[in-house]
Amino acid sequence: MAHLVDIGSFKAGQGQRPFLIAGPCVIESEQLAMDTAGRIAEIAKSIGMPYVFKSSFDKANRTSITSFRGPGLEKGLAVLAKVKEQIGVPVLTDVHTEAQATEAGTVVDVLQIPAFLCRQTDLLIAAAKTGKVVNVKKGQFLSPAEMGHAVKKVEECGNRRIVLTERGSSFGYNNLVVDMRSFPILRSFGYPVVFDATHSVQLPGGGGTKSSGQREFVEPLACAAAGAGVDGFFMEVHPNPDEALSDGPNMVPLHQLKTLLERVVRICDAAAPRN
Repeated sequence: MAHLVDIGSFKAGQGQRPFLIAGPCVIESEQLAMDTAGRIAEIAKSIGMPYVFKSSFDKANRTSITSFRGPGLEKGLAVLAKVKEQIGVPVLTDVHTEAQATEAGTVVDVLQIPAFLCRQTDLLIAAAKTGKVVNVKKGQFLSPAEMGHAVKKVEECGNRRIVLTERGSSFGYNNLVVDMRSFPILRSFGYPVVFDATHSVQLPGGGGTKSSGQREFVEPLACAAAGAGVDGFFMEVHPNPDEALSDGPNMVPLHQLKTLLERVVRICDAAAPRN
């Protein structure tokens, strides 16, 4: 059975307009978050694409101990609350502990479970118990079929507001590949499926003391996923990725976003089932 999931004022799922999750990887400043969220919201509205702002208050999974992690829980949630109120869009952030899930659940619309933590039962349960939408990213080390266990953990808490995100699979060292078979397999669990187009072109640890990336492949992979029939797209976006404090090499430059999304939406429309 296919579930439609309410996110803010729109529904996500099969047969619905594809939606966008986008924003800077990490909250670098309140001004950057507000400016970027506002511009992306304008772009999404212009092409009729529902939009969820994404940014992290803490990037716990960094290559180096000296890497920038973000403003922390309290300050980060304050920024996300301001984006939600003033820009008027749902907001998403990732959480790493049960306590973070509980606290963030009082502010955000969507709690994201990072790929490396998708098997952490207590974290999934804590997120599920908030009643908020839970976006579980598929681990780079898991087959798509194994994500059924994560789904079951959330469902057992009485929460059926679930989204599943594909972000690529480990392929040797410092590389990821995307298996397009993943999308129909993930969709078979009955929930909306999202393609993370920017983390899928990441080269984990490929920059020595940080991860690298190949943002030139975001568009072809996003187009392929659109043809495969996903329900939404996750893209980390920054006005100047080369100066970003996290994930710069794989983020989409803000000025290129509209053209990319217009192409992706056209493919989604062409690939949509006909009654």
